[in-house]
Amino acid sequence: MIELNYKNADALVIGEENGLNIEEEFNNYQEKITHIIADLNKRKDKPGQWLRWMNLGYSEETIWYVKEFASMVEGRFENILVLGIGGSALGGIAVTEALLKPYWNLLTPEQRNNHPRIFFLDNIDPDIISSLLSILDLKKTLVNVITKSGSTAETMSQYMIVKDMLEKELGDDYRKNIVVTTDKNIGILKQLADQEGYKTFIVPDDVGGRFSVFSAVGLLPFALVGIDIDEITNGIKDMDLALKNTDIHENIAAQNALIHYLMDTKKGKNLSVMMPYSSRLRYVSDWYAQLWAESLGKEYDKDGNKVNIGPTPLKALGATDQHSQIQLYNEGPNDKIINFIRVKEFDTTLEIPKIFEYTGIGYLGGKTINDLLNAEADSTRVALSDYQRPTITITLPNINGYHVAQLLYMLEVQTAIAGELYNIDTFNQPGVEQAKNYTYALMGRSGYEDSAKQLQTKMASV
Repeated sequence: MIELNYKNADALVIGEENGLNIEEEFNNYQEKITHIIADLNKRKDKPGQWLRWMNLGYSEETIWYVKEFASMVEGRFENILVLGIGGSALGGIAVTEALLKPYWNLLTPEQRNNHPRIFFLDNIDPDIISSLLSILDLKKTLVNVITKSGSTAETMSQYMIVKDMLEKELGDDYRKNIVVTTDKNIGILKQLADQEGYKTFIVPDDVGGRFSVFSAVGLLPFALVGIDIDEITNGIKDMDLALKNTDIHENIAAQNALIHYLMDTKKGKNLSVMMPYSSRLRYVSDWYAQLWAESLGKEYDKDGNKVNIGPTPLKALGATDQHSQIQLYNEGPNDKIINFIRVKEFDTTLEIPKIFEYTGIGYLGGKTINDLLNAEADSTRVALSDYQRPTITITLPNINGYHVAQLLYMLEVQTAIAGELYNIDTFNQPGVEQAKNYTYALMGRSGYEDSAKQLQTKMASV
């Protein structure tokens, strides 16, 4: 199992001003945490609670259909192209970057065990879209269109471009090159998929985009490139069992949620830095940033009080950002809690040759890059504690589907618990929806004419 070490957030290490009396706080909040965990698990099967992501590890039917489709198309495509944005892409990027061989798309088919390359178009930059589509052989590309609503402007505009290109190249056969992941019953994309005859997978009801990585949203692309999705679901199930424990002393998601909540509300540390010491895990930080920001940044609490709360997530990469951000973290405002992600055993041990022994770098010879990276992580953690900066360390035994799934699921549960501590609706996103509606108005979507007029007036005055 993954491990959580919180001792460098304790007042015994970094002082009373910046640290917490963690064991005391665990005891103070034990009853509340017990209630929160029990309540989340009681509500997870109820419609409208947006907690069904807690059941995704047990979705045997989805897993079976994903495996069946991946087997059916095996060997037919050289490329997988995922069209999606936000929660429809960030989890997929995080997991594929972690679990596939590094530089996967540059490897030969033999080095990839004849599995396809995978590309994510998660933005609408015209230069990026044009460049990627110009180098992909669309005849040999399976396009996975992902949007639960079926009306996401960014994804649907991409789809329209790619569909038009595919149809021109393949005629009526283009339908075999598109697979859709969307709502079961409603939405423009669902309607189009039925009309066009696309193979379709479901984004389950009451699963928001930022919590959807272990639905078909993520599992389908993973299976298509040969990632073992059974290993992923086993990791989720084992972590889910551990996180059902209502004793905060045994529940790492509850521990980290409470520590972050108290660091924000008691110590003024409302910035949460996610800093993996592994390049393969760097996109976990991007996924975490959406999860933490959209879930916890809210204007109103559940009682209707205007609170404007929410910790801000930041991303960093060890050891790279020791040379760009740690100066600020050590000597700048003491308003952050830093989450390190460590890996005990990397897949590779890389030795540093014993050369230049007569120079100032000779001491490195005979060591390994692994030793150096771990020394960098340890020294940074200790240096931060010297400056009384709180840190948390999450340790993975190694990088595989089982432990990466545990990490992501733990962070999802941690977020849900934190939302209850803040007394906010963790699963809505009215601030995002407002910007979406403005976009619809500017682009001339039917039904948004009045909004377009109001928006044009506002834009003219700023």
